[in-house]
Amino acid sequence: MRFRPLAVALILTLAGAAGCSPHAAGPIAEEGFLPGGRATAGSQGKIQHIVIVVQENRSFDNLFAKFPGAEGARYGKMHDGRTIPLRKSDLTIKTDLCHEYHCFRVEWDGGAMDGFDVAWYGTSTPSLLGTYAYQYVDPAQIQPYWAMAEQYVLGDHMFQTQGAGSFTSHQDLIAGDTSLDAGESVIDAPWTGLPWGCDAPAGTSSPILTRYGTYEAVGGPFPCYTYPTIRDRLDAAKISWKYYTPSMKKSGKVWNAFDAIKAVRYSSEWTTNVVSPETKIFHDISGGTLPAVSWVIPQFLNSDHPGAKDKNGPSWVASIVNAIGQSSAWSSTAIVIVWDDWGGLYDNVPPPQITYDNLGFRVPMIVVSPYARRGYVSHTQYEFASILKFIEENWNLPSLKRADVRANSIGDVFNFSQAARKFTVIPALHSVEYFLRQKPSELPVDTE
Repeated sequence: MRFRPLAVALILTLAGAAGCSPHAAGPIAEEGFLPGGRATAGSQGKIQHIVIVVQENRSFDNLFAKFPGAEGARYGKMHDGRTIPLRKSDLTIKTDLCHEYHCFRVEWDGGAMDGFDVAWYGTSTPSLLGTYAYQYVDPAQIQPYWAMAEQYVLGDHMFQTQGAGSFTSHQDLIAGDTSLDAGESVIDAPWTGLPWGCDAPAGTSSPILTRYGTYEAVGGPFPCYTYPTIRDRLDAAKISWKYYTPSMKKSGKVWNAFDAIKAVRYSSEWTTNVVSPETKIFHDISGGTLPAVSWVIPQFLNSDHPGAKDKNGPSWVASIVNAIGQSSAWSSTAIVIVWDDWGGLYDNVPPPQITYDNLGFRVPMIVVSPYARRGYVSHTQYEFASILKFIEENWNLPSLKRADVRANSIGDVFNFSQAARKFTVIPALHSVEYFLRQKPSELPVDTE
């Protein structure tokens, strides 16, 4: 679902009516590889593989509103001062809610977190959401997620680095942030549609947000960026990495963050480190060739994105965890499961506004590892760069000097003085074999 300029204009008008200006900025702060790599710091050499499993479009409250010990919510605030109970819902969401920057500003409403009923959905004729965003998923439908959170670590203060959609978030997961210089950052997906990145049509531009709070929908740079990513640090230290992404025929270039990184797109790494289909990770796990750092992107049918009717998301994630847990890699692996954006769904915790491009809404984070704290809910403030900071710490890499400088590392969720615990299989509806037999959907996981 993409919002065109007319829809954006309507959203801006509504934002004013809801009591927040989408142009108002928050406070401005200054600011030949070996499989498994060589862990030398951070984990005391115990973590040799970090696997980042990315899911789609869920706020923290939507999945874990009632998780014991977490800062969830039973009620939500509306723009007119009313408070309504969150309703229990199905994992399948039929309506794709707006999750671009403008809708973030409306729903955030200056920190009041009460604009979720006056944001929009739809494309050509946007409509008010009303109470639709005020829902949480029946825990019985996401038991694999709850089982992992109960056994390992759930982070209830993981915030998106920016309040924007999947394109921006996937960049943040490899680069920390999307700053082009000290005064502006990429925000949201290019307006010209698909594909994105260096393969975008000529004339495509990136929307940008300036430190003065100005949102410029067109006129930004072509989406083939030269800013540094964690790939640069890994390559320099000869530490292996792979990006497992869905089929390239129709959707892979959309769901490949490195397609927007010029140094990868136009190098041999485009075919050696960017791996398709995403199910090849199972071969690398069983074959003992899991790289030091991995990103795993789901195909549409296995995502938690609205419209994915088969409810495969929890099983897809559990299949990766189970494959690693039953392999020789288990004793040296940390699996970080994170949702790329909030999907327009209600959350009760206002994100801290620490730079002009903010922090975005909370999303769930689950960390699974033989060294993860047992049944622990971390209230530490994290953002996507917190994952990259842990990678830097683990292999003693130089900082990217981007959002990783300010971010808290996720290293505090581990206890490396404990013995590696044995793995217990996560019960799930589908196994690895199901996903290996599954046909690719060739649908983009998201279009925002």
